[in-house]
Parts: sequence; structure tokens; C-alpha cells
Amino acid sequence: MASLIRNRDYIFVYGTLRKDSKNQMYHILARYADFVGVGTFMGKLYNIGEYPGTVPSDNPDDVVRGEVYALRDPNRVLKVLDDYEGCGQDDPSPTEFRRQKVNISLESGRNINAWIYIYNRSTDGLKVIPSGDYTQFIELKQ
Repeated sequence: MASLIRNRDYIFVYGTLRKDSKNQMYHILARYADFVGVGTFMGKLYNIGEYPGTVPSDNPDDVVRGEVYALRDPNRVLKVLDDYEGCGQDDPSPTEFRRQKVNISLESGRNINAWIYIYNRSTDGLKVIPSGDYTQFIELKQ
């Protein structure tokens, strides 16, 4: 587990980029980032189909669980992940996701600002994942 370093870019991943997801894109994080720990984001998690999406919430009971990584090469990693998430420079607007910095609570009790991919479309008709944990949701579906 990496220690927190001031002025470092962090990313919070909650779906197909988590290490247990078995997604090829996780290897980008494994190669260019250091695992910091498990964290939570105050938001609602939705099942979009083959992947989840989250939106911020003002309700402290709405918690999305994920992993935090310290980026060693933020420009390279974020460009690749933006393209993967469909919000790269060449993707038409409005994009399905948008990347923004948010407050993340770490299990250690510390809070950090980290990049996250926020779902950028209407959530009408989408199913909420009540646990806020996509990995757990996928395991229950199998």
C-alpha cells in the first residue's frame, strides 16, 4: 500500500477498473499507479449494463465503494482512461462519463481529492446498486 504524497494525482475507481474486475484496463493502473487503499465516495451507484456509473449524492447513506491509486504518470494514465471511459478529447459531447476531482474517504480515516469518472447521463430507468459495491454486485449476479 502506497503512502499519501502531497501534490500527487489520485484516482478512485469503482467498477471495471478495480483489480478484481479482470478487465484488461486494470493493467494500466497496475503498471503506472500505486494502490493506496480502499475508499468511499458519497454517491449513488447504478448498473448501466456491462459496467456501473456513479453520480454524486448529498445523502451520507449513499456510499460507493472502490479503490484509490496514486498515479505515477498522470498525463499518460488519464489520457488512456479518458479514452476508455468515452470522455477523451476526440469523443463527441455530451460524453457518457466526465472526469472530475471529488472528496474520497479512505478506510484509514483520511480524506483526499481524487479523480473519478462520474456518469454524465440521466439515471431514469437505471437500477441502483444498493450496496454501492460493484464487485459485490457482480459476484451476487453469478
